[in-house]
Amino acid sequence: MPSSTGTAGTVLQVCPLLPTLESALAEHHHTVRLAELPDPEAYLRDHGGEVVAAVTSARIGVSNELMDALPELRAIVHFGVGYETTDVARARSRGIDVSNTPDVLTDCVADLAVGALIDVMRRLSAADRFVRRGDWLQDAFPLASKVSGKRVGILGLGRIGRAIARRLEGFDVELLYCSRTPVEDVSYRRVSSPTELAAECDALVAAVSGGGATQGLVSASVLDALGPQGYLVNVSRGSVIDEPALVNALVNGGIAGAALDVFADEPRVPKDLLDLDTVVLLPHIASATHETREAMGELTFRNLHRFMTEGSLLTPVPEH
Repeated sequence: MPSSTGTAGTVLQVCPLLPTLESALAEHHHTVRLAELPDPEAYLRDHGGEVVAAVTSARIGVSNELMDALPELRAIVHFGVGYETTDVARARSRGIDVSNTPDVLTDCVADLAVGALIDVMRRLSAADRFVRRGDWLQDAFPLASKVSGKRVGILGLGRIGRAIARRLEGFDVELLYCSRTPVEDVSYRRVSSPTELAAECDALVAAVSGGGATQGLVSASVLDALGPQGYLVNVSRGSVIDEPALVNALVNGGIAGAALDVFADEPRVPKDLLDLDTVVLLPHIASATHETREAMGELTFRNLHRFMTEGSLLTPVPEH
């Protein structure tokens, strides 16, 4: 972590973070860990006006109530690419800058998305359970679905979506995408809606950002369009999918299978999915490698440090 020569106010660490990031914050800036205080409400009441920057995770964000308790807050620094847990528009209306950690986790999320797609279509996790149960002694494992040569739709062709698509090119798949605006420098065919994308694909990979604009984007009608031979992979946010509709589709064979790294109410996973061999269930680990988490921590610190020393953020979240 880079060094620092001083602070200009208090940094509030909203939730537990990567140990090396916590150490850097404590070493170089006057940092208060909110979750470790005996009486957080009393601290906010008595010292909230001293806080100029808040560091939080993508999962926790900064609530409106916490924002209101920090009248001098001028920066919210997220550890993670997501920031939908913070009302960015509200923050900006109060003169608060907001940052995240893009790019540094792109490769790992894309790697996992492709691995999850292969897993669910080739039924790797199900086959592993089959062997461990001793079922192979009695019968052969059922046939699975080929990945190479299939039609794959990418829902959201941003940094992560493009990285997923580049990896899938090696499988000779036909790539299509649906995004708010056309992406000029790719050869993939763009379709106009998630439903149309699902109808034209063998597998749909959700890689959009979270938030209100994408809430329930993968709806019951999208799942119907994907159909009983179609597969879904979600490495974006649980909110992107209509989860009850997805559970219904998986339980009743409306789609062939799904690989899910995120859920609507993490860490709670719908019970109806737990015994389905057609579903790969992952505990939100797309960016969970030593290398990527350390890079995320480094970028989070650099954002905070730059704000505290220069008054600006290195990777502010984009305007929408």
